[in-house]
Amino acid sequence: MKRLFLLVLLVPFLSFSQDMSNDKLEEIYTSVSDSINGRSGGWQFFIKEVPMMCITDTNHNRMRIISPIADSNSLNEDLIRAALVANFHTALDVKYAVSDGVLWSVFIHPLKELTEHQVKDAVSQVYYANVNFGSTFTSTSLSFPGNVNAAPKGEEEEQEKKIQFKKS
Repeated sequence: MKRLFLLVLLVPFLSFSQDMSNDKLEEIYTSVSDSINGRSGGWQFFIKEVPMMCITDTNHNRMRIISPIADSNSLNEDLIRAALVANFHTALDVKYAVSDGVLWSVFIHPLKELTEHQVKDAVSQVYYANVNFGSTFTSTSLSFPGNVNAAPKGEEEEQEKKIQFKKS
């Protein structure tokens, strides 16, 4: 009886376990991008002319989706501060980060635990964090409460905060 009770408790957790792989990622990126090239574990793709990349490390169960925004040396203090505020309030699951002299929009996550929906959402957020840098600094239509007015205001256009992916 105890075994049956334990099994009933564990089944919901076991049935929702994820097993994202490089093969599945490639299928997802191929289905959502305008063009893609690369190899398993390292792809470059474009969404609406915005360059994006995905790099995975299966040995350490990590992945990242990144998109270059600007030369980090060209950023003034106000933009850097606004990016840091956005990391707390409006960038949500993505962050603005600097590496090798480039400002990036970045999503980093354990690989195996991802669902297809999460990957597509991450691609969307990386895309919007890129295109909204310098104006709304948003990755979705959501934001956490607080002083989000530290970001410089630019011309804001209303736009849907999800990419309309092409049909497979």
